Amino acid sequence: MEQTNRTDQYVSPFSTRYTSVEMKELFSDDWKFSTWRKIWLEVARGQKRLGVSMISDEQILEMSSHLLDIDYSLAAKLEKEYRHDVIAHMHTFGKVCPLAAPIMHLGLTSCCVTDNTELIQMRDGLRMLIKKLAKCLHRLLLFADNYSGLPTLGFTHIQSAQPVTVGKRACMWLQDLTVHLLALEEITSGLKFRGLKGATGTQASMLEVFDGNKKAVSDLELYLARIFGFADRIWPITGQTYPRLVDTQILQALACLAASIHKIFLDLRVLQHLKEIEEPFEKNQKGSSAMAYKRNPMRGERACAIARHVAVLPTEALMTQALQIFERTLDDSAGRRIYIPEAFLATDALLIICQNVFEGLVVHPRVIEKHLAEELPFMATEEIIVAMVEAGHNRQEVHEKLVIMAQEAGFRVKDLGTSNQLMEMIGKDSFFAPIHSQLKDLLDAHRFIGRSKEQTESFLNEVASILRMYPEATEGKSELKV
Repeated sequence: MEQTNRTDQYVSPFSTRYTSVEMKELFSDDWKFSTWRKIWLEVARGQKRLGVSMISDEQILEMSSHLLDIDYSLAAKLEKEYRHDVIAHMHTFGKVCPLAAPIMHLGLTSCCVTDNTELIQMRDGLRMLIKKLAKCLHRLLLFADNYSGLPTLGFTHIQSAQPVTVGKRACMWLQDLTVHLLALEEITSGLKFRGLKGATGTQASMLEVFDGNKKAVSDLELYLARIFGFADRIWPITGQTYPRLVDTQILQALACLAASIHKIFLDLRVLQHLKEIEEPFEKNQKGSSAMAYKRNPMRGERACAIARHVAVLPTEALMTQALQIFERTLDDSAGRRIYIPEAFLATDALLIICQNVFEGLVVHPRVIEKHLAEELPFMATEEIIVAMVEAGHNRQEVHEKLVIMAQEAGFRVKDLGTSNQLMEMIGKDSFFAPIHSQLKDLLDAHRFIGRSKEQTESFLNEVASILRMYPEATEGKSELKV
């Protein structure tokens, strides 16, 4: 449940501005501590089923009736006393479950509760992100399909190059996002449960609970993994924690996605500078407090800023991974409380922006056509050479003539500020009289886009087949909170 934020203390922008309610709920105290209680409950239930006679049905029922009524004031008071959050919340749970308190946390160590909770949390977070990413793919697919054949200047080195189409360029973005979708699916489907390995990973304490019954220990771990949706995927070897490389892998995948989103929005910001494509701009939106005419790409700029934040987070995870000594050191804890939630909340924010922008991109074909017209005469010189050779002229002679005329046209554009007059010059030169009637056709932008349209259509069919696995991708509309 979203809480009212105080105004006299620092509050993260991810709490108030950028992220979805469902992602904030996933990383909330309510979700975390109720999941701790569910783990305590299911461990006790499993232990009873596997023969631990000291656990009664009444204790199981009592625990199952108090999964959500968390006394945070008491928990805070106890944590201040014990300097241990798991112990504080275990006692808080025990306060409302006096019958079950004696058998709670039997054979466990703190990470049996916290690490498994975090793995559930990250798995569910990845599933949320995957659904949102699929929506972004769907919106971008529609955009690319709509503009699959609209010629536009290509750019290499941020300089004018052979034309592409608006749809094909969008497919470059779409292809990157598709790779990330499949990568996140692979990571999510491969996530393993930490299990009930105890203080150093040996399961010695749980073995005592079951009087040396090794099969019961394994069966309990498998029971818990299945209850929480991990099937039989359990880390076979751990220290006190699951391998911290898991955090690194997940954060690196999210950082890689963020880098691609940054590239997309940097492209769009340049295109908005060129006035060719603009992000949505609402009726009452203000671009600048000073310059009334401005339509700043605030969504794109926000996306780039947040993407950079996500991109640097794996560095911390890598350091944690590298600096864990032997079975575990606690210097992993404080950092992970910050960078794991922020990676998910920030990526969630990025995908909200992506969907919102992809749903409302505004294309200005006349401006695109104008920019093409300024550059196509230079690009058409090879076509002119071929046409003149076919008309019986010497290729080298035509080339030399065009070099002189192109240099003159370039001088007029750059130094005199005129429009590109190369075609006018060719049209007035009697040397090129054999192809004067062809000049208009030779400047048709569609002649220069190669297989852009066909490539776009073929690729969009591939993406559409992937999106069939995500029927919810077509639903809903994204709106930015602010």
